[in-house]
Amino acid sequence: MLYGLLLVLLAVPVLGIYPLFVMKVMCFALFAAFNLLIGYTGLLSFGHAMFLASAGYITGYAMQTLGFSPELGVLAGTACATLLGLVVGIFAICRQGIYFAMVTLALAQMVYFVFLQAPFTHGEDGLQGVPRGKLSGLLDLTSDVALYFVVLAIMVLAFLLIVHSPFGQVLVAIKENEPRAVSLGYDTDRFKLLAFILSAGLAGSLKVVVQGFETLSDAYWTMSGLVVLMTLVGGMGTLFGPLLGAALIVALEDRLGDIGGALASTTGVEWFRSLGESVTIVTGIIFIACVRPLRA
Repeated sequence: MLYGLLLVLLAVPVLGIYPLFVMKVMCFALFAAFNLLIGYTGLLSFGHAMFLASAGYITGYAMQTLGFSPELGVLAGTACATLLGLVVGIFAICRQGIYFAMVTLALAQMVYFVFLQAPFTHGEDGLQGVPRGKLSGLLDLTSDVALYFVVLAIMVLAFLLIVHSPFGQVLVAIKENEPRAVSLGYDTDRFKLLAFILSAGLAGSLKVVVQGFETLSDAYWTMSGLVVLMTLVGGMGTLFGPLLGAALIVALEDRLGDIGGALASTTGVEWFRSLGESVTIVTGIIFIACVRPLRA
């Protein structure tokens, strides 16, 4: 299954599927590696949007205003989100359950209002026209196909290195039986904090490179709810669950319109376009259908 999915993703440009749509799905799949928190350590965060937005704003500003190359811009954005994740994690990680969720939500709303007022974010207008540039000064990322394979390589490496590693196995152990993990000598709070940090940042940086803009919608609390939905739909604690959940939710949210229009025309699902604002009803039904069978 792993190799089959990889072959399909490699063949996307050949199959005529709109690369921008699939790149957006992959960015949100990385964002939904939030799966590390809820799926592997049992921590539900409602503030993950602040990391997506902070990475996006810093990357966009660095590339547009400071003239950073794409790789340096992505590194700067990811580092900023990681630092923010470290600060937030120190305050939130000592809480459990609903208290952890509420602390992350409160901090995320604070960050949202900072971005609303900060001069470099341009408020409600957001950052527009962020250039893609050239990777290492050689590979021109203005080509959708070239950028697609760069994003694909980053996503595959991130998923494999984070989950299929000793670190990932410790996270599984913490989820299944935290006292036992403690008895084996693992500092569970430290590992949970690392999971909190690692599940943030990279997606936001890549997303602004792919789309060329960053707006306040990425920092709003509804974005945090969207990633919870992606995780639940795709399957908690699974490697490719975020990819499946992101594909379905992004397709619904975009209504396969501007960014997914080409995909709609090639897959025969034009009816999505007629949903309009009612797409939220369909999203809610999918959410209920996924959660009801898994209730305690």
